[in-house]
Amino acid sequence: MRFMLLATALLTAHMAHAEAVLDRIKAHGELRVGTTGDYKPFTFRNPDGSYVGADIDMARKLAAKLGVKLVFVPTIWARLNADYEADTFDIAMGGVTNLPPRAAKGPFSETVYVDGKRPVARCADADRFTSIEAIDKPDVRVVVNPGASNEEFAHKNFPHAKLTVHADNATVFDEIVAGRQDVMVTDGIEVDHQSAIHHELCPTHVPAAFTHLEKAYWVRPDKDLLAVVNSFVADEIKSGDWKAILQRQLVAP
Repeated sequence: MRFMLLATALLTAHMAHAEAVLDRIKAHGELRVGTTGDYKPFTFRNPDGSYVGADIDMARKLAAKLGVKLVFVPTIWARLNADYEADTFDIAMGGVTNLPPRAAKGPFSETVYVDGKRPVARCADADRFTSIEAIDKPDVRVVVNPGASNEEFAHKNFPHAKLTVHADNATVFDEIVAGRQDVMVTDGIEVDHQSAIHHELCPTHVPAAFTHLEKAYWVRPDKDLLAVVNSFVADEIKSGDWKAILQRQLVAP
């Protein structure tokens, strides 16, 4: 409780002294969106450098609402917090989880998706990896992507398993398909998406998600920009457009 009060006080003080980010966006005529480009169905960078994904579509709509040019700023999960502090982008979009250490640095928009961590494995193992205890065994090969909540969760919960940190988030699931790894625990929506595009993979039969996660947009400290983003999110959710965008990208290859 004391930590949360301190974090809130620090954030409030920071926002009070922050540059008027919305004014800067309008003056420069561009919205800088930080995104990792490696987390389907929210964000993915194609080999030609173009971006696709549910939050990419939302970023385009947000820039249009503001009447400015959209500029994507590449980042990686391991560097996301540092890039936020360095003011390399105005807003981070792409399946970003609202975590206390992040929220202490700057505000998040209203939640766009509620999720939780679940396992994905080859379909033959769907009944094998149904709990943390079933995964945390010396003969189980667990793979994880580096630098974000998945790696933190794996190190904390699977000390006895054979844990491999795979450097490329875009190909990490191929390791399971190829039989080099057995299971990965990640956000449930990513489990569902990867299972939809890889017929070899299935969500395992867990009774419930292992955690509770809330996805949102991480905004630079500026109450006016936050108000615009929250209004935009509310409109997209109320109209059903956000649900349709997410569903379309969930089954996209």
